[in-house]
Amino acid sequence: MDYESDHRKTPSVRHKCSACYKQYKKREHLVEHMKISFHSVHQPRCGVCQKHCKSFESLREHLTGPLPKGNCSKIFSEQGCQLCLKLFDSSTSLNEHKEMCRLRAPAHLGTMKTPFAESQFEISDLNNRNHIVRGPEAIAIDCEMVGGGSDGTLDLCARVCVIDEDENLIFHTYVQPQIPVTNYRYDITGITEEHLRGAMPIKDVQDKILQILYNGESIGIVRLNGGKARLLVGHDLEHDLDCLRMNYPDHLLRDTAKYRPLMKTNLVSHSLKYLTRTYLGYEIQSGLHNPYEDCVSAMRLYKRMRAVDHQNKGIGASLPTNYTQNGTNCFDSWKAKELEKMTPDELYQMSTSNYKCWCLDQRKNAVSGI
Repeated sequence: MDYESDHRKTPSVRHKCSACYKQYKKREHLVEHMKISFHSVHQPRCGVCQKHCKSFESLREHLTGPLPKGNCSKIFSEQGCQLCLKLFDSSTSLNEHKEMCRLRAPAHLGTMKTPFAESQFEISDLNNRNHIVRGPEAIAIDCEMVGGGSDGTLDLCARVCVIDEDENLIFHTYVQPQIPVTNYRYDITGITEEHLRGAMPIKDVQDKILQILYNGESIGIVRLNGGKARLLVGHDLEHDLDCLRMNYPDHLLRDTAKYRPLMKTNLVSHSLKYLTRTYLGYEIQSGLHNPYEDCVSAMRLYKRMRAVDHQNKGIGASLPTNYTQNGTNCFDSWKAKELEKMTPDELYQMSTSNYKCWCLDQRKNAVSGI
């Protein structure tokens, strides 16, 4: 009787994930968890307990949500930044950081500007190998839409704005719609019939934007590895490019609506308005939508995510920086019995991200000396 009682009290062995700390009764269940979780050093992590989260929203819930982790929540409330979720050693350093982290809203471009504006923008001369590439590596774009069709619900690009990484306006124009406009959506766009009278044809707009994007690089190299082509930043870029009737390689797109760390926990996109308020600390789109303002917000979000320092703390000497986009992981090439012999830390070191972290753009710049 005593033996049976002692046997029931013997705790069962739990297999704990080194990244998110979930526990499993069987080792094979932990292996299956690692296969579908795509844990990596690039995931947002709690600065207190180092727990990995799928998104910054999930991390925010862990720190400040309705049911926060007790110790983490207490430390974060005293030492953490509500915008970037970083921790600081002292109140002085925290206050200094907050002043830099909370940004000011950019000045409005307005609707009374000249219908076309373009800055002098350097295009690389590939015939000269010693030529120094000038201009930013990334540009941001935003389009304003008016309505077409019988009910005015068909989106037509009527205004486009392009900026560089320093928030300088490099291209802005009103665009001549290809079909009659039935709803100018004035309350949102501020655009009237007068703005579109004599506007630039969409073909000329396409040529100008692609010239800036390609940066003198050949189409073949752009599609292969990008070469000297510029990254395109924006929010819901697929929609903007569709309305512009343009294509650009996916590996050169940096979309704040599709970047996993900025999405909801269920992988639904946040609005640019929400992302700007939550991660940059100011409001946009409170009245008329301004393409320059939206461009700047998207670029600031991109640069903030690109600058995230994913340091490895205590789990192996180095972690993989590669990623997979086809829904598979490197575990698929291993036999189940071999994986079950590995420790949780070894499984974590093998795991790869299922998205390309934007910090790799910064690393590429450092390697290239840009």
